[in-house]
Amino acid sequence: MDRELYGREAVLEPGGLAARLIGLGPYGHGRVPFEHGEDPPVTVFTGGRGMGKTVLLKEVRNRYRGFTPLALLDCAAVEEPADHGPGWTPLTGALAELAVQLGQRGEAVRPVPFPRLSLALVAVASVGWTREDDERARRDLQRLGPLLATVDAGRAAAASWVGKVLAKLAGTAADAGVPFAGLIAEATVETVVEEFFSRFKKAPEDWFGGYRTAGGRGRAGLQQLAVDFGQGGPRREEAESFLVLTLTEDLHRAYTGLRRGTRVGRPLILLDNVHAPVGRALVEPVLRARAAGRRDHTVLLTASRARDHEALRHATRARLPETAHQAPCPRTDRVGSGLLAVELPPLTPTQTRAALDRHDPAGRTPATLSRAVHRLTGGRPLGVDLLARAAGEAPPAARATLTPGDLLDLTVELREDAAPVPVAPALLAALLPVPRTGPYTVLAAAHDEESARRLAQARLPGESLDGDVALRVRDLLRAEHWAEHPGHFVGDPLLRALLLHRLRFEDDDHPHHAAWRAVHETLRRHYGPQPGPYRLHHDLALGTTAEAVAHLRLTFPEPDVLGWLGRLRFIAAAPYPRDKGRTGPDPRRAVALGQTPAPDLPGGLDPDAAELHLSVRRLLHAVWLLTDPLALPDEEVADRLAHELRRLSGRHLTGSGPLWDAAGQWPRDIRAWRELSLPPGREDGD
Repeated sequence: MDRELYGREAVLEPGGLAARLIGLGPYGHGRVPFEHGEDPPVTVFTGGRGMGKTVLLKEVRNRYRGFTPLALLDCAAVEEPADHGPGWTPLTGALAELAVQLGQRGEAVRPVPFPRLSLALVAVASVGWTREDDERARRDLQRLGPLLATVDAGRAAAASWVGKVLAKLAGTAADAGVPFAGLIAEATVETVVEEFFSRFKKAPEDWFGGYRTAGGRGRAGLQQLAVDFGQGGPRREEAESFLVLTLTEDLHRAYTGLRRGTRVGRPLILLDNVHAPVGRALVEPVLRARAAGRRDHTVLLTASRARDHEALRHATRARLPETAHQAPCPRTDRVGSGLLAVELPPLTPTQTRAALDRHDPAGRTPATLSRAVHRLTGGRPLGVDLLARAAGEAPPAARATLTPGDLLDLTVELREDAAPVPVAPALLAALLPVPRTGPYTVLAAAHDEESARRLAQARLPGESLDGDVALRVRDLLRAEHWAEHPGHFVGDPLLRALLLHRLRFEDDDHPHHAAWRAVHETLRRHYGPQPGPYRLHHDLALGTTAEAVAHLRLTFPEPDVLGWLGRLRFIAAAPYPRDKGRTGPDPRRAVALGQTPAPDLPGGLDPDAAELHLSVRRLLHAVWLLTDPLALPDEEVADRLAHELRRLSGRHLTGSGPLWDAAGQWPRDIRAWRELSLPPGREDGD
């Protein structure tokens, strides 16, 4: 069954990008004209964690598996064998895995043999063998059995050929003029050729005559390849690059050689996390060879978290919707011109609405929930999907009042064979797969590097053994390509909300919430003792509003009204100290609407100052509620916000204009799901 990939149809439709590159419609439904002829680009889908790159590659695999030779590899998760020789590296392991997948027989595709790659990997595996340790050679050769099976499954399954290789190895005479690795490779390759490749009219080892110093002699090239691989350093890199081209050469021969048969779609290699070292080592040799004029016809669809990686600086860039019918990628003299970088955009509000409708077809959740989910997630597909599932699986009695914060508190069934998991931890683990989230959780409350360092010193003393914790966390977030924000140490709103959720609830210390209180009290002291915006921001996070209201009342008459509105906006951006599972209206609503008993007012206020104090209190709670990404917007509160700002504009002696403009614009910003603009009406919100 196809997965619903909102906004990703440009790749998957019958005439979409994948079909035009492969030359075949999904599920083998008809030939499709090749858009790029003999020179297909390497396509790189870019986007951060949770943007749907992996899901997209898997869905391409699902729709083409069995209809064209295909392989999917996660370049950041090449599994290292428990006991391997020096001939195994992440790249050789990746090549073997790709070849085994590409060599499988499908519903409508003949298997692809990999004789050249088999010879090459056997040769490089031999560099660690000795006559005294034939068990090492036996294990390495047996590990290559699945790859050799693409050439001759029956012989690969037998053990006799391993013995013949070992016998040849034992009888190898020393030659002072030839490196031992070369002698071992020669003996090994000779046996494997005799065992496996006698049925080929043209010996596959001839391909290696093009390797450096080989002079057209295939076996000499194989020997040199093994020697270079064994040397390590730049020579190994050169050998590994040739191994990559050996894989694509075998694919090319399967389509154009004597054994081409009936093949329609081009071979397809799907590489996830191609920004990892293995990914670059797989892609760069292909790019260089194609830039030099080599044509291999292999389609590479890849995914990278690094949108602005140096390797992409000469790529042709396109946004995903632009590739639905055409994706030009003009070739220049730059190697990187063979790259087509396609940015995966966030889901639109309409697509987010469709995701919730799919899991809540009866429409039992609040009408504004989908837009609130979109605001919280920024349209990040992983977040949208998980929160939509949670809404669909929520208890029926609770659906009518669900907020984004409620969704984070729920559990969701990700797999039928596993118990439901809590939404917030599951989403956080997917977006931030680190061994320990503790430092990130604490530092999510910080505003900048200075406050992050202060938090680290006070709350993370055991984490500083190997350097500045705050800078280490900052660098790790950058390495994961998370967006930065001038007002937040953790810049991405969704990631920050999840970390703060963990800070609030992970210690299971209801109602005291000791970890939450300790962090915000540390920051409050850091910004004290004067009641500035930062300190008051953390007052609100601790559930205390009296000093913030008093400060805003006292500074209201000052001439800088825009500065006052900015301080109001910043203070009210504090995370709300909500309790998990709380039912009923948000307590801030009653305060904003003036429905709570009047609080004890500061002493010495005359009636006019008391009225101003209460108006500012209502306004602060209204902004706090309406801009909270874990809450739903409230029309009545938005109207009251406008009412309070209009009343305040009449009280100010010199700055009534900005207050009046805010009364008109801020409710529009809220209804349009934008940050409150400042000056009011500025679309960028700054």
